[in-house]
Amino acid sequence: MVKSELIEKLAERADIQLSKAEECVNLFFDSMSEELGRGGRVEIRGFGAFSVRIYKAYEGRNPKTGEKIKVPPKKLPFWKTGTELSQRVDGKSILSDD
Repeated sequence: MVKSELIEKLAERADIQLSKAEECVNLFFDSMSEELGRGGRVEIRGFGAFSVRIYKAYEGRNPKTGEKIKVPPKKLPFWKTGTELSQRVDGKSILSDD
């Protein structure tokens, strides 16, 4: 599913205009991005959690030339799947102890 399909599905299910559905989806993703940009965490119970992982600088190698390069420190988003989502994807019943 791509973003436009999500917007269409929301508009259909909520019985709202496509433009309002797009506004809602954009607000959702913008809010998540802003929170992660501040170094925060976004948790959606039963679905999963997004957080930011900080990676230290290190010395790497250019795979083509073998030349040593310095890789600067960076922050990257990290995703941890919720138990309920894992079980749904695996086809297990959420209520049973399968």
